[in-house]
Amino acid sequence: MIRIALLACLLATPAQAEKLANKLFGAKASPSRQEPMPIGSYARGCAAGLVQLPETGPTWQAMRLSRNRNWGQPEMVQFLMDLSQTARDIGFGRGLYIGDISQPRGGPMTSGHASHQIGLDADIWMLPPQSLSLSVAAREEISSIPVRSADQRSVTGNWTKVHHRLLKEAASDPRVDRIFVAAAVKIEMCKTAKKSDRKWLQKIRPVAGHDTHFHVRLKCPAGARLCETQKPTVDDLSKGGDGCDETLTWWVTDYLNPPKPGAKKPKEDDAPKKKGPREFTMADLPKQCQAVLASD
Repeated sequence: MIRIALLACLLATPAQAEKLANKLFGAKASPSRQEPMPIGSYARGCAAGLVQLPETGPTWQAMRLSRNRNWGQPEMVQFLMDLSQTARDIGFGRGLYIGDISQPRGGPMTSGHASHQIGLDADIWMLPPQSLSLSVAAREEISSIPVRSADQRSVTGNWTKVHHRLLKEAASDPRVDRIFVAAAVKIEMCKTAKKSDRKWLQKIRPVAGHDTHFHVRLKCPAGARLCETQKPTVDDLSKGGDGCDETLTWWVTDYLNPPKPGAKKPKEDDAPKKKGPREFTMADLPKQCQAVLASD
């Protein structure tokens, strides 16, 4: 413990604090030797004591192993195992192909995601697995399938009732905080929604870029005192808020409308631009992340 504390102090020097956090966390190939703990927020934090989702299980395979991002909080790893068995049972192929969770110690990534920093986010492919014996090389080459059209306004023929059922099963799990999907997917799900669906359907949130996978985010686990709970972004259920309203249609109307030719460009904001995750230094992260990075 003394050695870890000393290393943490050294890391806290001004020179170290200026180094990009994503480079430091991206260089770690193994988890910290600490008790599991999500630290900070989903998009500004790190993770202590992560565990590795096995590369292959009876109902899943972890994909893109070269990225070394199949690490998560114990609650996330268990959730993925549970959901993969449900997926197989409802006819979603042989289970699940699972994409990125987190790096071994969480933190900002060198590429890709803004979130996935505390071990409570995971990407799940829309492709129903037909084989769970893919080689490491094959898992680098195979791709998922798009369930959203190229114009972003509707689902494709790849979308099935089983996809709908899988998302419902995932969102109905009390461990889940929210699930991000392409707007067209939520619009399709809203078409057949009943009043009794509101509790789980409000967890399904539209976001850009999720045409070949869905992104599950778990709640802060019980007792995770360093984990920052995310504020709700959908109207309270007592008011009928399930997200099937004008806030959803915005994604396939105004969001997709390009500026008119000749329209004046907005003036540059004089305020400093907000840092992105790949610009974070250690000084931008919770102080406990110093010890996570220093742990042997």
